[in-house]
Amino acid sequence: MNPRITLAVSARVLTQLRRDRRTLAMLMLLPCILITLLWWMFNDMPGQTFDKLGPGLLAMFPFIIMFLVTSVTTLRERSSGTLERLLAMPMGKGDFLFGYALAFGLLAALQSVLAVTLAVGVLGLEVDGPVWLLTIVAVTDAVLGSALGLFVSAFAQTEFQAVQFMPAIVIPQILLCGLFVPRLILPDGLRQISDVLPLSYAMDAMKALVDSSDTGEVWQDVAVVACFAVAGLALGAVTLRRRTA
Repeated sequence: MNPRITLAVSARVLTQLRRDRRTLAMLMLLPCILITLLWWMFNDMPGQTFDKLGPGLLAMFPFIIMFLVTSVTTLRERSSGTLERLLAMPMGKGDFLFGYALAFGLLAALQSVLAVTLAVGVLGLEVDGPVWLLTIVAVTDAVLGSALGLFVSAFAQTEFQAVQFMPAIVIPQILLCGLFVPRLILPDGLRQISDVLPLSYAMDAMKALVDSSDTGEVWQDVAVVACFAVAGLALGAVTLRRRTA
C-alpha cells in the first residue's frame, strides 16, 4: 500500500459524494430523522423506552446506512469500468479499499457525531458512560458497515444484487444482536450464532454505556468490532477482481 495513493483515492471519493447531494443528505440526515421518529413514537410511553432502545439505534442505523451506500457505490465503480481503469494504474487493491474505507470512515464519523448530538443533546437520551465514548462506538459501527459493504460488493453484479445482501447479512444481526431480546435468554443455538456476529458486540457496548460508567468492557467490545471491520477489508482485498466480469 502507498499512503499517497490511498489518500488520493479517499479525496476522489469525497469529491464525488460532495457532488451527489442526495446521497450526502441521506448519509447525514437519515439516521437523525429515524432516531427522531422513534423518539416521537416512544415519547409518551412509560418506562423510559427511548432511553432503553436509543443506544441500540445509534449502533444500528449508521451500520445499516453505511452498508447500503458503500456496497452500491463500490459496485457502481465496478460496473462503470472505473475500478478496472483505476487498478490498471500503479495502485494496489489495498489502496483502493482502504482509500474507500477512509473516505466513508470520515463520513461515518460526521454522521455519528450528528446522531449522538441529536439523541443526547436534543432528545434527552440519558447515558451513564461518557458521551464521547458513545460517539466512538457509533463511529466504529458505521465503519464496520462500510467494511462489510465493500466486501459484499465483490459478489454482486448489479446494484439490486448488492441490496439483496442486506437480508442475508444485516437483518440476522439486527434480530440476534440483543436489541429486541437480551442475548443471554436466546435459545442456545441462536446465542452461539449471536456470539460471532459483530453487531452483537456493538450493541453490548452501547448497553454498557447506558447501564454503567465503567468503560473497560466497552473498549473490549469496540476492539472486537474494529477487528471485524479490518477483517472485512482484508477479505474485500482478496476477493476484489481487477477486471470487470
